[in-house]
Amino acid sequence: MTTTTLLALQGVLSLLSAHARLHLNEVETDLIQTNLLLKEAIDKLGGSFMALHKAVVIQQQIVERLLAAPADEREPAMQALRKNVAAIDSHVNSAVTGLQFQDMTDQLIGRTIQRVVGLREVLEAVGDQEHVTEGEDLSLMLARIQRLLETESSVLDQRLRKAVKQTHMESGDIELF
Repeated sequence: MTTTTLLALQGVLSLLSAHARLHLNEVETDLIQTNLLLKEAIDKLGGSFMALHKAVVIQQQIVERLLAAPADEREPAMQALRKNVAAIDSHVNSAVTGLQFQDMTDQLIGRTIQRVVGLREVLEAVGDQEHVTEGEDLSLMLARIQRLLETESSVLDQRLRKAVKQTHMESGDIELF
C-alpha cells in the first residue's frame, strides 16, 4: 500500500469514527433529557397525588361536619365544600399535566431508537461496499466510501433534527432542542 492509500484509509476510518461518535453523543443527550423529564414527571405526579389526597381528606371532613350540622347552619360548610371541589379539580388537572411528560419522553425514546437504527444502517452501508477488485484503485474506493458515509450520516442527521414538543402544559408550550 502506498502512503496516499494509507492516508485515505486513515481518513475514512477517522470519518467513520467521528460520525459514529457524533450520533452516539446525540443518543446520550436524548437519554439524559428523557431521564430528567421522567424525574420531573414523577415529582409532579407525586406532589399532585399528595395534594389530591389532602383535598379529599378535607372534603370528607367537611361532609361529616355538614351531615352533623343542623339544617340552618349548613351554608358555611356547603360553601367550603364547593371551594374544596375546585381545589380537587385543580389537583387532578395538575396530575394530568404531569402525565403529559410521558408523551415527551416517548418522543425522545423514539428519536434515540431511530438514531441507533440509523447509525447501524450507516455502518452497514459502509460495510456493504464492494471489495477492491484487482484493477480498482484503493484510494478511489475509499473516496467512494467516504462520500457514502457523509451522505448517509447527513440523511440520518436531517431526519432526526426535529424538536420534541408538548403543548397546552400549565406553564405554556414546551419544546426541547
